[in-house]
Amino acid sequence: MKPVRNLFILLLLALLTASTVFACSSTNGAIKVGSKDFTEELILGEMYALALKNSGLKVERKLNLGGTPVAQAGLQSGQIDLYPEYTGTALLTVLKLPANSNRQQVFDTVAKDYKEKFNLVWLNPAPMNNTQALAMTQAGSEKYGIRTISDMVAKASLLTIVCTPEFQSREDGLPGLKRVYGNFQFKKLIPVDAGLRYQALLKGEADVAEAFATDGEISASNLVVLEDNKELFPPYQVAPVVRQAALDANPSIRNVLNALSPKLTDETMRRLNYEVEGKKREPADVAKEFLTQAGMLQKS
Repeated sequence: MKPVRNLFILLLLALLTASTVFACSSTNGAIKVGSKDFTEELILGEMYALALKNSGLKVERKLNLGGTPVAQAGLQSGQIDLYPEYTGTALLTVLKLPANSNRQQVFDTVAKDYKEKFNLVWLNPAPMNNTQALAMTQAGSEKYGIRTISDMVAKASLLTIVCTPEFQSREDGLPGLKRVYGNFQFKKLIPVDAGLRYQALLKGEADVAEAFATDGEISASNLVVLEDNKELFPPYQVAPVVRQAALDANPSIRNVLNALSPKLTDETMRRLNYEVEGKKREPADVAKEFLTQAGMLQKS
């Protein structure tokens, strides 16, 4: 009888473990919406949660999780069901594949590999592209006659750039610029924390600033984003990445979030990011206001 009893105990433990895992990964059937830990992700995560809830689905917010590895691990473990991710981040950081500047090819690659490797689904990407960029003031652009990165490289010896320390070593930073645009040297390079880049540019302490294409300060300060005329920077379109199991259980997720994606342009995200970062509003309030104005939420 002892082997039978031991087998019974093992089976009981297995059932209890499975029940515990299921309880941890599911909260009353709610769709668990996650996000990474910066302004744009918080706004997008709120948008996803609000739009899904408005469609009649039960939603649980798990926003502000951390960086890409944390969010990706959350998806794979079932702690979250979906979150906004960028195609370039998926390509370079998660899949560790070579850079590619073709939007469609990058999206097709990450969508295929995520499905095969992780059983995760990429929904439709937004037009917005939060790619690496370089920005100048209107006055600086006109003074030096610079509109493209090639123009900047030709006059680099006259220019001071302000950037994060990481920009000096990133493949889509200074090393990539020199690889694609040719060897050059700035007059001066000022490394700063990300939050101080635009302050230095607007104070005249630098001529060029490392930027991201949907930064709120670009629109607020009417900055010029230099054209990446040799297509160094990979695309960073944003899209919801969803667990296949969550889609199977709630197929309407696809239609709800695909309806939102076309509304998210570079200019829109710059404006919304500035509402939070420049005007110090809450991401949830900004997201709700935008969705209401876009006709995706009823006015309360």
